[in-house]
Amino acid sequence: MTISPDKSPFVVSFDWLVKSLGQPGLRIVDGSWYLPAQNRDAAAEYAASRIPGAVFFDQDKIVDPASDLPHTIPGPADFARAAGDLGLAETDTIVVYDGPGMFTAPRVWWLLRTFGAANAYVLDGGFDSWKAQGLPTETGVVTQPARSEFTPNFNAGAVTGLDRLRSIVETGTAQIADARGPGRFAGTEPEPREGMRSGHMPGARNVPFSTLSEGGKIKPLKELRQVLESSGLDLDKPVVTSCGSGVTAAVITLALHSIGHRDNTLYDGSWSQWGGRDDTPIETGEA
Repeated sequence: MTISPDKSPFVVSFDWLVKSLGQPGLRIVDGSWYLPAQNRDAAAEYAASRIPGAVFFDQDKIVDPASDLPHTIPGPADFARAAGDLGLAETDTIVVYDGPGMFTAPRVWWLLRTFGAANAYVLDGGFDSWKAQGLPTETGVVTQPARSEFTPNFNAGAVTGLDRLRSIVETGTAQIADARGPGRFAGTEPEPREGMRSGHMPGARNVPFSTLSEGGKIKPLKELRQVLESSGLDLDKPVVTSCGSGVTAAVITLALHSIGHRDNTLYDGSWSQWGGRDDTPIETGEA
């Protein structure tokens, strides 16, 4: 795999994937997920059309069944079972895509890598653009993949929980990067989930996930660094990423890893947990 020196080492191009389709050990995953306001049904779109051989990773179902929060990371055994049912092994080269590009695929990329799939990548550009360019698609009945064995190697250090985030907010021992839009971050726009307070964690910096890509493709490394630094982040210090429910936070995680920042974790509960409680401090206004 040839990596451009100005591009993230964790993404692959359309050209590379077209040439690699059908190769042994390559697995393709549709990681699309949408908010209700987007009026898109990820599962239905996958059933209608997909990259040849792709399987559908349901981000509403491959979660911790005991949690009442959306998209909570499952335990290693549950994740391994779900990944194996999709025909995935931790040794595979796995390419994840979503509809618009750089939206929800990074969350699946992060999950795969957190559970030990070291060769997981994100497709640069998204399936909407893939189809618009007339690249190969598959339609009709979805073929059930042959089950595989996924042996998890869980990196617990990649995940931040509520207690640790409370400590970070109190002590400032790490920076918080919030991927939500400026209105939700500032508290001037309501949250899409009922019962959520508006605003952000004290001390958080706003890094809207959409600022890290253009046309569904992740920005060049120099531009990623500029966006992250212009938000007020010190890239020599630890970072915790957050968003609404832990999905688009992974876009910031991908950007950080792309520029070589490794001292970062993802707050899995994100604003669904923090903003849904009455005992967590919040701030409003711009950071």
